Amino acid sequence: MEGLWIRFLSGPDIDSLELTNAEIVDAVEGAVRAHGEGRAVVEPRVHLVPDNDGAGHFNVLRGHLSAGAPPASGVRGGGARGGVSGVKVVGDFVANYAAGLPSELGLLTLYDPATGIPLAIMDATLITACRTGAMTAVGARYLARPDSRVLGHVGARGTAFWNVVLLDELFDLDEIRVTSRRPESREAFARQLSPVTRARVRVTATAGEVFDGADILVEASRLTEPEPLLRTAAVKPGAFVVPYGTVSAVELDLLDVMDKVVVDDWREAQSGRFGALRRHVDTGRLSAASLHAELGQIVAGRRPGRERDDERILLWHRGLAILDIAVGLAIVRKAEEQDAGTMLRYR
Repeated sequence: MEGLWIRFLSGPDIDSLELTNAEIVDAVEGAVRAHGEGRAVVEPRVHLVPDNDGAGHFNVLRGHLSAGAPPASGVRGGGARGGVSGVKVVGDFVANYAAGLPSELGLLTLYDPATGIPLAIMDATLITACRTGAMTAVGARYLARPDSRVLGHVGARGTAFWNVVLLDELFDLDEIRVTSRRPESREAFARQLSPVTRARVRVTATAGEVFDGADILVEASRLTEPEPLLRTAAVKPGAFVVPYGTVSAVELDLLDVMDKVVVDDWREAQSGRFGALRRHVDTGRLSAASLHAELGQIVAGRRPGRERDDERILLWHRGLAILDIAVGLAIVRKAEEQDAGTMLRYR
């Protein structure tokens, strides 16, 4: 075709490609390893907060994966040195459920880093959810006890499904406990999970019941005001803890009991006005000195992960653009193989 063309992939287009869970996790782990090896560029996200009476805000994420991280050779116009750059804009509108919409609607664009040519535009709603769950799973692979049996999960929308499903695949769980603010939401979440998880799913009325004695504790709530749902006392020796809600749902002394604190990107952890450990960074409770590692350093073998069964380890991942880019690239490669999507004339 003459001229420059961009592949547009809608949500239904992406669904039709049937990307497997293994492909998603592999793409995310590859991006995390690239980050740890210095083969990625991550720019701290920026926030656009419209004058909308607090209805929500937009996150703008930017990043680049160098050649081999994962390779972009299969993408048309991938550039002489390979690699791919990308930008994602994703909304965070908690009350969207009332209109039957996801709380996070996103759009990802991929670019040739050698020429700046746009390569693809795609719905990033599924990408946002699955790459976040995959990051939780990759973190658990390196930081949770291999014999973890009980998963406690707070939150039932957005990324919640992928957190639970991918952790269930990774561990031989006996029980998955779930809850959320609204009874109808947590009951619906359990019904969604039960047919696709190996472990028994149990719904509880409170976060305290979910987290009590759990081996893996994931806090993915959708709070609008800070509230300590994840109590420090609930974290037993050997636990793996993942708090990543936009608004803090943990106690200020949570880090005091942790043997290791890991983040996805330290510069990202210090940026922006949102995040589960925002207060901990701002008050100096989490600093470069107290941080154990970035997850990429562990995946790349440059820092140790879990070293003892009794270690309490926390992973705070805020979401990196390179994860979106890696999953987006996997989707584009499949779309090219299957000739999926719509080609749009750019120039």
